[in-house]
Amino acid sequence: MKRLINFALPLLMVMTLLFSLPVQAQTTLKLATVTPDHHAYTVGAKEFARLVEEGTQGQVIIKVYGGGQLGKGEREVLEGLQLGTIDLAVTATGPVSNFSEDMGVVDLPFLFTSNAHVDQVLDGPIGRKLLDGLEKAQIKGLAFFENGFRNFTNSKRTLTQPEDFKGLKFRTMENPVHLASVRQLGAQAVPMSWGEVYTSLQTGVIDGQENPVAIIHAFKLSEVQKYLSLTGHFYSPAPLTMSLKKFNALKPEHQKVLLDTALQAAAYERKLIRDNEAKQLEDLKAQGMDVSTVDKAVFVEAMAPVYAEFGQKYPSWQEVLDQIRATQ
Repeated sequence: MKRLINFALPLLMVMTLLFSLPVQAQTTLKLATVTPDHHAYTVGAKEFARLVEEGTQGQVIIKVYGGGQLGKGEREVLEGLQLGTIDLAVTATGPVSNFSEDMGVVDLPFLFTSNAHVDQVLDGPIGRKLLDGLEKAQIKGLAFFENGFRNFTNSKRTLTQPEDFKGLKFRTMENPVHLASVRQLGAQAVPMSWGEVYTSLQTGVIDGQENPVAIIHAFKLSEVQKYLSLTGHFYSPAPLTMSLKKFNALKPEHQKVLLDTALQAAAYERKLIRDNEAKQLEDLKAQGMDVSTVDKAVFVEAMAPVYAEFGQKYPSWQEVLDQIRATQ
């Protein structure tokens, strides 16, 4: 009996010690995209979730909801961040500029000259300043994913010159810079939530739209659009954002993990977009799309008045614009 007591006491002490150790609470966050699971936004978001779980030893778990499960339009998703119904999101900058005026500068036509130029700007002090500007809207900017350089599609005719656009109706994001730029081509710009676009193209409510190759491919727009013009007129960054309240509620060491891994995931996602574009273009051609290249110089000239228009409206853009151009 004495031996049994002697054996039991150390075991009891070990168990008491184990149960008295502080339990590491697990935080679960919801991340929303409006793109399908196979699009780079959602794939990149899942890579971010993996890196965060690994970096926090499983204390922060991110569940990714793609395909518009938590909001059909990107503005709806961003409003979810402010309301606290969504914790993180990947969206285009178009709707983001409604929450921070300075973010709109990156939407100016033909601003970025190459992928290398993009990376230098967005991963450096300029990009950080633009992301930090979202905090006044209670949104934390973590890093920039991308959608890529945008191109026009339509169902009517080949578009290689600005005058070819006259009389056509194009969907754009709810973005004043995009709307004004498309109007400079003589086309009608129709702001529309992405969830309505496919049906509107199918029924002829609009003639065309503009998006990067990855989106045209992912959403099978070749089924409702015959012509693709590789204009590359806008570059489309895609901020990875978070509810500021949720970010501030995390431990400082977990905040650092999110910021560090966001940059890693952004580099991963951008590489996916760029590596896949050539194959996606070939797929679109095989699906019957007529793909045209253009002389970009004539489009640069046609859209140039937008710089003066928005320079007067947003004087603070000029400093950022000069910094972006000086980075080339």
